Amino acid sequence: MYSRHKGSHGSKRFPIKRTPKWTKYTREDIIKIIIDLAKEKNSSAKIGAILRDTHGIPDAKVMIGRPISKIMKENDLYPKLPEDMMNLLRKAVELYDHLKRHRKDNHSLRSLQNLESKIRRLSKYYKREKVLPQNWKYVPEEAKLIVQK
Repeated sequence: MYSRHKGSHGSKRFPIKRTPKWTKYTREDIIKIIIDLAKEKNSSAKIGAILRDTHGIPDAKVMIGRPISKIMKENDLYPKLPEDMMNLLRKAVELYDHLKRHRKDNHSLRSLQNLESKIRRLSKYYKREKVLPQNWKYVPEEAKLIVQK
């Protein structure tokens, strides 16, 4: 929204949505690996990357039939805050600390303002979808405590 890239993005997934014949893992094996990785406090995106890079599973959602985050939620391993919100909060805390040390960095101040507006927009969406409680509010000091957990 605030960049000069005009919506262009990176790589695209292969359009065929079926299980490859060359994989040696079954559905139950993949679910067990996901649960083990989630117990190590990995995010669903990181779990997908680990499955792709170390286990040779190109798309876990296609092979299992449901997303990694659903499996994590079924086993009560999904974090309280959604991952995209947590990543934005982590980034905002880093920028906030940077601005405490470098008070005249107006470029970073502007990017912090944009980041905070993204957090507020995303929180509105999650409140509407009842993922976050209705009284949840972004406060930089509280965000620092949430990220440190």
